[in-house]
Amino acid sequence: MLKINFKIKNEKGIILITSYLVITVLLTFSLIFVNRSVNEQNIARRQRDLAATFYLAEAGLARGLNWLRNQAQPPAGTAAFDPLAGAQDLGAGTYTISIDPDDANPGNNLKRYKIISNAAIGGVTEQLVNEVQTDSYARYAYFTDTEHFRWFGWFRVPVWFIGGDTIEGTTQSNSHFHIRHNPGFTGLVRSADNFTTFYNNGNPIDSANPSNPDIDVPDFQQGLDLGVDPLNMPSKALDLRVAAVQAGLHLNGSTTVVLNADGTMNVTNSQQGWDDENMPLPGNGALFVTGGNLTVSGTLDGRLTMGTNRDVIVANSITYSDDPRDNPPQDPSDDMLGLIAERDVVISQDAPDNVTVEASIMALGDSFTVEDWWGGDPKDTLTVYGGIIQNERGPVGTFNPITGERTGYLKDYNHDPRLLIEPPPFYPTTGDYISLSWEE
Repeated sequence: MLKINFKIKNEKGIILITSYLVITVLLTFSLIFVNRSVNEQNIARRQRDLAATFYLAEAGLARGLNWLRNQAQPPAGTAAFDPLAGAQDLGAGTYTISIDPDDANPGNNLKRYKIISNAAIGGVTEQLVNEVQTDSYARYAYFTDTEHFRWFGWFRVPVWFIGGDTIEGTTQSNSHFHIRHNPGFTGLVRSADNFTTFYNNGNPIDSANPSNPDIDVPDFQQGLDLGVDPLNMPSKALDLRVAAVQAGLHLNGSTTVVLNADGTMNVTNSQQGWDDENMPLPGNGALFVTGGNLTVSGTLDGRLTMGTNRDVIVANSITYSDDPRDNPPQDPSDDMLGLIAERDVVISQDAPDNVTVEASIMALGDSFTVEDWWGGDPKDTLTVYGGIIQNERGPVGTFNPITGERTGYLKDYNHDPRLLIEPPPFYPTTGDYISLSWEE
């Protein structure tokens, strides 16, 4: 009996120990599961707070950029400042912003700023920085307020892009485009209107016969955006005029400038008594003529913007001494030209059959056009390396859709990529800002 009782007690002990072990294991797994659940919840909560704080900081950047856009002038000075005067509550967190002007702003035509946004939700913080710069019209390869031309002062006619035309770079109009056959656009094309006019019944594609020469098939390589916000062009080159008066060269009456590859220019101006007078370029890169046309040709070595309150006449090709297309990005050409007319920029009828203009061209009052564009024998190609910004689309030639005959030039317009962030001196700005860099 004693032996049997001992065996029973021993078995009960084993069962009890086993039960304790099972319970311990279950408790351990339960603790592990609970701990893991708590950790996962904490991680999920932190990830949620990180994302929310990031978006909160982005909201701060947007608020800072909107503040800059609403100012009548870019802020002066170089000291950082808080435009909102303290922390701003939004949702479950707060953000503060600081705008830090670039130290070089006082001497630069384009102003740069760093918008710094710091956001916090609970113990989670985030800082985002967006460097922006005032936007210049020079960044456009081609820009117009309207794609119509006033003929004889009142009759408005559409101006067409036709087969053989090429536009390289960003293209935009506050109007709509007119397309015949297959012009090429290598950059993004934007229009404030919500339609495009095609010459052949408005039908850009003939699926049954895609090679039909009478069908308009433009090559929008980077796409076509319709219904974009318009930009309001200025009517005067005020910054250039003031700069020319203060520290550049300001002349009265009709003036002829021939640019020289040695960094000088020959100037003819009867009111000054100058007849092909050789002189250096203006020290601040600003030349303005009041009360007369400005006739320009030659080769530029340096940075210069020339303008007039009347017409700029291009008598012959205008090129750079150091061709930027031959330079690697790490060693860019420092030659850059702006041509601004408060009326028209006109290619002279006496210009050669192939003419090149290396400049950012701006016709504030009317158009970039060719003298007597409607008559005479057809010329070859008008090449522009820079950009064309004009109030009204100016014709540089005509075409006869029946005979195929034409007058004037074919167009080969190419954007100078340097103009995206570094325009010619005292070039007009759009009133907006472009982003140069963004960092977390």
